[in-house]
Amino acid sequence: MSEEAPHLITEDVDGILVATLNRPDKLNAITGEMMGLFEQALHRFRDTPELKVMLIRATGRYFSAGADMKSGNATDQKRSGSGIRETHRLGLHGMHRIYDEMEHIEKPIVVAHHATCVGGGLEMSLSCDFRLAAKSASYSFPEGLFGVLPASNGVSRLTRICGAHWARYLIMGNMKASADKALYMGLVHEVYPDESFEDDVMGFCRHLAKQNAEQMGTAKLAIELASEVGRDQGRQVERLANSALMLNPAYLEGIAKYVQGIGGKKD
Repeated sequence: MSEEAPHLITEDVDGILVATLNRPDKLNAITGEMMGLFEQALHRFRDTPELKVMLIRATGRYFSAGADMKSGNATDQKRSGSGIRETHRLGLHGMHRIYDEMEHIEKPIVVAHHATCVGGGLEMSLSCDFRLAAKSASYSFPEGLFGVLPASNGVSRLTRICGAHWARYLIMGNMKASADKALYMGLVHEVYPDESFEDDVMGFCRHLAKQNAEQMGTAKLAIELASEVGRDQGRQVERLANSALMLNPAYLEGIAKYVQGIGGKKD
């Protein structure tokens, strides 16, 4: 650990694991220490039944300025095409491995952008299930300024979420997007007023924490699978997923009570 404050701090609030990027003086630029602490928190979230939702947020005037280019690892790449590709896959503080795990965990992960979110910070956010923005947030991929691509979710995940149309806008066009523009693009789910942002975000997370955990996890898998296949196979995914959920004793008990309640009502 460095002598400065931890690059990431965590706390548990009402079944929500809150992970806060904590390098405000460095605009929350991503370091190996930050990613190591984040992976530990992610695994604790995955392995702790009492934790229902993970919330990623940040302190300071940026959500994140992306990778810390001065920390060493970000620029230590072999000078060959295959070497650079392997560095992306296996290096970069384990980003690819961690982002894959975020997408595979059968619990909801929420990210809250209170301010500017660019580069690697945005790439991390693309692996979250829900992206919430404050009115003053903004988004961009500055990699184009250096003649390269955002290659740790910036192309692959962004295109899945927003489509090629908006991926071209952010990556090829090297354009910035306001929070309202990001909502229009489908990059974020909600834009909240700056003044009530923290309360609105926690309200959203508490709502998620009340949802049925089995349904939530199955839905996460089913949605990802359905996005990869054609319509007919997508319907097979729906049927397969629901056949498991509808055999769940909790569902059978709940639907029986619901039907009895309706039947017992009088006009």
